[in-house]
Amino acid sequence: MSARRLFQSLGWPVATGLLIALIALMAFPELRPPSGSEPQPRPPVQTQQITSYADAVDRAAPAVVSIYTQKMREEQRHPLADHPYFRRFFRNSDRPQQERMQSALGSGVIVDERGYLLTNEHVIEDAEEILIVLYDGREVRGELVGTDPESDLAVLKIEMDDLTAIEVPEPTQARIGDVVLAIGNPFGMGQTVTQGILSATGRYNLNLSEYENFLQTDAAVNVGNSGGALIDIHGQLLGINTAILGEGNTNVGISFAIPADSAMDALRQIIEHGRVVRGWLGLAVRPFTRGVQSSNGTKNNGVLVTEVMPNSPAERAGLRPGDILTHIDDENVGNGRRGMDKIAATAPGSKVTLSIRRNGEPMTLTTTIAERPVPAS
Repeated sequence: MSARRLFQSLGWPVATGLLIALIALMAFPELRPPSGSEPQPRPPVQTQQITSYADAVDRAAPAVVSIYTQKMREEQRHPLADHPYFRRFFRNSDRPQQERMQSALGSGVIVDERGYLLTNEHVIEDAEEILIVLYDGREVRGELVGTDPESDLAVLKIEMDDLTAIEVPEPTQARIGDVVLAIGNPFGMGQTVTQGILSATGRYNLNLSEYENFLQTDAAVNVGNSGGALIDIHGQLLGINTAILGEGNTNVGISFAIPADSAMDALRQIIEHGRVVRGWLGLAVRPFTRGVQSSNGTKNNGVLVTEVMPNSPAERAGLRPGDILTHIDDENVGNGRRGMDKIAATAPGSKVTLSIRRNGEPMTLTTTIAERPVPAS
C-alpha cells in the first residue's frame, strides 16, 4: 500500500481521537499535565469572622461583682453654732449630724474560687462597710485582706458557695489591636459590657500611682467601672480597670487597666505577707536632657543619679550623685522606668550588678537589694 493511501485511511480516525482528547481536557482540567511555568493557584485563606462576644461574656461575667461601700464623712459645723446667742437656732435645726455615712460604688473580680477578689484601692479606701453584690444577685459582706496603694490594688475576701473565678492566662498575651471588653457597674446601673480595642501597653508617667504599667483601651469605662474586668474575646482576664482620662469623670475614649499578671502577683503577696514586698535600691534618677548629655559627653543610654539615700544598698555599692546608671544585671535601664520595675520585682536579699559611667569611665558595682520601706500614710 502506498504512503498516500495509508495516510488517507488513518486521517479521519486520528483527527477524531485528537478532537475527543481536546474536549476531555477542556471538560476536566485536572487531567491536564502540570506545567513548570504555569503558576499554581493559592489555597484560600481561612478566616473566622466573629459576630458576637456573647460566649466570652458568659464565661467572664459571673466573676465580676458590684461593690458598694459606706464611708464616714465629717460635716463642717457652722461657725456660729457654738455662739451663746445663736446656739439656740442650731440646736433644733434640720442640719445633718457632724458625721454621716457616704455611699460609694465600684466593681471587683473574683479571681479565686476560695472567695478572693481584686479591686482598686481607691474603691474601698476608708470604707466602714463593704457590700458585694454577685452576678446572680446574691449579697455578701466583704472582708478587706490588704491593699497596695502604690499600685492602687486591693484584695477582698467573701464567704460564699458556688463562686465562679475568672480565667487568668499566664502570661498575658495581649497585643495592641486586640478586641477587648470591659465589664463593670458604671454609675450603679448594674453589670454592663462595653467593647473596644487594646490601644497601647506599658503606659506610665500618668501620676495615677507610684508603679504604673497600664494597658490603654478605648472601651467605655465610667464611674463605677473601677476594679472591674478587662477581658479578651475568650473571656480571659487581661487587666483590672482603674482610671479614665478626662475631666469630671467623663469618658473620652481613653481608659487604663492594671495588667492581670501584675495584679495577680500583688494578690499572691498580699495574701501571703499582708502587703506587696518590693525590692529597693535607694536612689533617685532622672532621664537625660540635652544639657546633661552635652556636659557629660554621653548619649541617651542611661539615667542620671541625682540622689543616693543614706544607709541604702545604692550607698553601700558606692554610687554617687552624678553617676550614669546604664544597666542592672546586664539589662538596660532605659529611661529609668524599666530599671525601677526590675528592682521592685527583685526579691530582697538578691545580689545585683550595676553598670555605671563615672566621669566618662565605665565601672561595675555590686550590692544586695533591700526591701522597699513602707510608704508613710
